[in-house]
Amino acid sequence: MQDLVTTILGFLQTPLFRNVFWAAVLIIATAAVAKLATKAVSHVLHHDSNPLPTSSIIINIIRALIWIVGGSVVLDSCFGVDTSSLITALGVGGIAVSLGFQDTLSNLIGGLQMTFMGIVKPGDNIEVGTERGVVQDVTWRHTTIKDSLGQTVIIPNSIISKTALVHLLPANRMSVPFAIPRRKTALVEGEIAEGTAATGEADGELVDIDELTAEIIAEAQAAASEISPIIGEPKVFFSEISELGIKGKVILTVEDASKTGDATDAVVRAVARKLG
Repeated sequence: MQDLVTTILGFLQTPLFRNVFWAAVLIIATAAVAKLATKAVSHVLHHDSNPLPTSSIIINIIRALIWIVGGSVVLDSCFGVDTSSLITALGVGGIAVSLGFQDTLSNLIGGLQMTFMGIVKPGDNIEVGTERGVVQDVTWRHTTIKDSLGQTVIIPNSIISKTALVHLLPANRMSVPFAIPRRKTALVEGEIAEGTAATGEADGELVDIDELTAEIIAEAQAAASEISPIIGEPKVFFSEISELGIKGKVILTVEDASKTGDATDAVVRAVARKLG
C-alpha cells in the first residue's frame, strides 16, 4: 500500500503531470472566458444603440479568437511549443489548404461582408433568386431565412454575395391590390362617369371615391384586427386608371409577422366582398 502511495506521489511530482494539470486549468479558464465574452457580446449586440447586426457570425469569431489565444498559451507555457513558428508553418501550408476550401472561404468572406457592411441582418425580409423570407441568422457558412410557409431555407453566403438581393417590405406589412370598376365611381362630384347617358343617369351605382376609400380602410382594418393587432393606421393609395377600373392598394402593418399571411387573406376577402 505504501509503495502505491509513493508511486502516485512520485507521478504527481513529475513535469508531465504538472504540465497536463496546468493545461487543464488553462483550458477551463479559456472556456469560462469564452462563455462570459460571448454573453457580453450578445448583450451588446442586442442593445438598441448597437449599430452592428445581431448575427451569430460575430459571436463565433470572438469565441474562435479567444480559443486561439488560449490554445497558444497552453502550447507555449505547458508543452514548450513555439506557437510563432507553428503559425508560420500553418501560413505556408494554408496556401495549399485554401485551394481545397475555396467554397468555405468564399462563404466566410461573404458572411463577413454582409454582416459588417449591414447588407443583411436578422429580421430583414429579403428575396434571393427564387427564394424569399425573413432572415433568421447569418453564420460563417450560410444564411437562414424563413419563408411565408414557415419553412427554413438555407442559402450559402457566397450565393447571396453573387446574386441580386432585394430587400422587401417588412414581413409584418401587407399590401393588398384592388380595382374599383369605373362605372361605379365618380372621381369628382358632379362628373359624368363612363357609361352615363346624356340625361346623367349612370349605368350602375355611383359612389364617391373618398367615401369608398374610407369604407375599404374600415373593412380591411376590421378583418386584419381579428387575426393580429394593427400597428398604425391603414392607408389606401391609387396608382392608375385602366380598363379594369381604378387600381389601388391598401397597406397595413400587423403586430405578429407570423400571421401576415392569414391577415392578408382576411383583408382580400373583406375588400372583395365590399367591391363585389
